[in-house]
Amino acid sequence: MQAILKQLDYELERFGASEGEIETLFIGGGTPSTLSPELYAPFFKKISPYLQPDAEITTEANPNSATTAWLEGMHALGVNRVSFGVQSFDTEKLGLLGRNHSAAQAIEAPHLAADAGFENISIDLIYGTGVDNKALLQSDLEQAFSLPVNHLSAYSLTIEEGTKFFETPQVSVDDEDIAYWFTEQIKRHGFTQYEISNFGTYRSRHNLGYWQYKDYMGIGSGAVGFREKRRFYPTPSIEGYIADPLDISEERLDADAVKSEKVLLGLRSVVGVEKTLLSPAELARAETLTEAGKLRDEGERLTNPNFFLSDEIALYILG
Repeated sequence: MQAILKQLDYELERFGASEGEIETLFIGGGTPSTLSPELYAPFFKKISPYLQPDAEITTEANPNSATTAWLEGMHALGVNRVSFGVQSFDTEKLGLLGRNHSAAQAIEAPHLAADAGFENISIDLIYGTGVDNKALLQSDLEQAFSLPVNHLSAYSLTIEEGTKFFETPQVSVDDEDIAYWFTEQIKRHGFTQYEISNFGTYRSRHNLGYWQYKDYMGIGSGAVGFREKRRFYPTPSIEGYIADPLDISEERLDADAVKSEKVLLGLRSVVGVEKTLLSPAELARAETLTEAGKLRDEGERLTNPNFFLSDEIALYILG
């Protein structure tokens, strides 16, 4: 946490941050609920003057470590949104995914958050595992929508090299029909899809900031920051980060890379793509897609009615 404070000072200066300027704050990329609120207090004291009065402040949490005391402590610091890594309410599936919380804890956690004063509560669910079927997923959704949540993230299980699942790829099943069916079931419960994996009656402003290609600071080991065509990568080694939190590598993006990212990100969300970003040839290809019903022409921008096809559509437009 001391290293994080040191990097925060550096980034506030690098970004030229002004008081009341930061729109959102997201504590995640790990298990924030394993650290006591007291350890976060110096960070909040330092960053609070830079936050907008109505800033969205989210913390991730695991259902088994987000106690009432922890939730109340984080809420007292100013955190106003919590996202739980539930993944499933099915005991067998939780075991397959290696989760260390129980179904009962996954059910209890959002209630504890609501009791602690949180109005914006999100949960993550995973689909596409080897044990999934429509009955199991329907049960997960029915349980999810019985909870005090206004946001849901639904992720298809992806096997990454270097993870424990890489040696047992059978735990994942790539089923396009299940993916479409699952997202439609979420929508039927009244949650609007605003990005390929995110749904809700509430839209996370932090999530949308990425799709809108806004600048962001990345504080902590393995975090990522972005500003003016430059991406910043603090060292992913925790020991290395503690020794030198300013050991930050940098990637410079050229105009083509920025354009490609804006198109790819925009088409994965309700943000869409500004027409002025595209060349005449790219606009012509986009018009072909619009005529085929694969894109919507909203006047100044193009939006995508099917986020699952976002990458294919982007690649076609960019040629």
